[in-house]
Amino acid sequence: MTKKKIEGKINDSERVEPSTVEEEIEEQEQPEGGLDELESLEAELEAAKAQAAEYLDGWQRAQAEFSNYRKRQEAERGQMMALANTAVLHKILPVVDDFERALATLPDDLRRLTWCEGVFLIKAKLDALLDSEGVKPIETEGQAFDPVYHEAVTYEEAPGYEEGQIIGEVQRGYMLGERVLRPAMVRVAKAPTTSSTEHANTHANTIEDKEE
Repeated sequence: MTKKKIEGKINDSERVEPSTVEEEIEEQEQPEGGLDELESLEAELEAAKAQAAEYLDGWQRAQAEFSNYRKRQEAERGQMMALANTAVLHKILPVVDDFERALATLPDDLRRLTWCEGVFLIKAKLDALLDSEGVKPIETEGQAFDPVYHEAVTYEEAPGYEEGQIIGEVQRGYMLGERVLRPAMVRVAKAPTTSSTEHANTHANTIEDKEE
């Protein structure tokens, strides 16, 4: 066998068909199972998004619950402080009453003495203390009786006053903010009885007859 024939056989055996090359390229460009892998990744991504949303929702609920808990704690703390202040203020009010009664009966010639001025100063400090705590006196002069703010000590016939109108104040009442700390003790006018009215009319007629 000649050299040329041998080389020709070798070349024929190493020759590759074009169709075979294209198939190999397509197989390399499209790996087996590539589509399934993409779908799997997309499913994992959706699952991760759903889990993240669940975690976010849980965190938001926990934050809202903690905020509500803190508000409840602050409200309860405020109520406890208010109750404690109320108890202390109730104990102070009788002292204020004693000061007012003592100063009301103090003779005018003693009011300018040094020790009296000191007593007035102490009373002023007590008033300032009550005011700083939101304690205000309840108005009674010229007011109509209101059982929410007033406590009737007596019901009296009083000329010049309408029925249910406050005649005078026996003990001062106080408000703590919008709440009644202590109702005012008052004297209340009542309507005159029939006999009293007839007596008054008879007396008036008698005076008119004498004038005539």
